[in-house]
Amino acid sequence: MITPVVESQLYDYIGGTINRLGGICLELNGTTDHVHLLAKLRPDKALSDTLRDLKANASGWMHEVFPEVKDFTWQRGYGAFTVSYSNVEHVRKYIAHQKEHHNKISFRDEFTQFLKANGIEYEDQYV
Repeated sequence: MITPVVESQLYDYIGGTINRLGGICLELNGTTDHVHLLAKLRPDKALSDTLRDLKANASGWMHEVFPEVKDFTWQRGYGAFTVSYSNVEHVRKYIAHQKEHHNKISFRDEFTQFLKANGIEYEDQYV
């Protein structure tokens, strides 16, 4: 439901929310069904709290600003990974080219490949 009509405003809102929560948005991009965010977050706030607040605020904002997407919701879960400083630029480039990238491989397929490659157990129904 992240259409070109709402995309740039939604990304601006998410970036601003990260800032209001004390973080720094380094890169943000996605496709119609998901968002990738590279950010420096406050070490004294739980990631789960930050993402809960971010999702809740962004959903409310979407419903208020774009009433035509009244069915907009975020999925319940999320994937979060740390990135070493030496890989920040690589991850930035990856995020910046999401649309082109996901024309070649679906998010679901790529995410499960990533989980398997890193030995992370998961249940397929939750991916």
